[in-house]
Amino acid sequence: MTTVPTPPPFNPEDATPILPAHMSDTISAIAKLHADHERAASPIQRLIEKTTDWLGKPRFLGQFTIFVAGWLGIVGLQMKFYGRSFDPPPFNLLQGILTVLAVYITALILSTQRRAGQLASHREQLTLELATLAEQKSAKTIALLEEMRRDNPLLPDREDKDAEAMAETADPEAVLQAIIQTQEECKEQLAKDLFEGAAPGLPADLTAAPK
Repeated sequence: MTTVPTPPPFNPEDATPILPAHMSDTISAIAKLHADHERAASPIQRLIEKTTDWLGKPRFLGQFTIFVAGWLGIVGLQMKFYGRSFDPPPFNLLQGILTVLAVYITALILSTQRRAGQLASHREQLTLELATLAEQKSAKTIALLEEMRRDNPLLPDREDKDAEAMAETADPEAVLQAIIQTQEECKEQLAKDLFEGAAPGLPADLTAAPK
């Protein structure tokens, strides 16, 4: 009888990782950002988000439709058999309830969007920081390659203006000012085109200069 050897116990440290270490760190940082955002929410904010999530489901639309239809059906039966009802047409009580409900739903949605905007702002800041770090690493890599090329006697020493320009890290403030200036120039050009009637499809009275 052949004895089957018992396999050694599984050790997670011996397993080949699915993702590289730097990618795992990035994923962990993003997950930590979301976890911190959820942890910072107060009990009221959690209740608001759960309520908004429930309001956004098709189930709520069906339940709300059944409620309104039931309300109208009860009023119709009371008017038919008794000639009066607790909310006769034009259904002032129902309209008041719907108005208050609409105000509350709007407030819930705005509150939820505000918290979602805070998380989006944090993600944008993280993305910007990672992009800036990647740009600095790329510039450093190009600078090291250029230095190695100049020090290697087997490679021709020639001037590469593009490589020298890319080896310099970009100034975030200068890039921001350039973006703002470009946007302002585009807005001015668009306003000028609209004023002079260069934009197609606009009526003549909208593009005509004021007298």
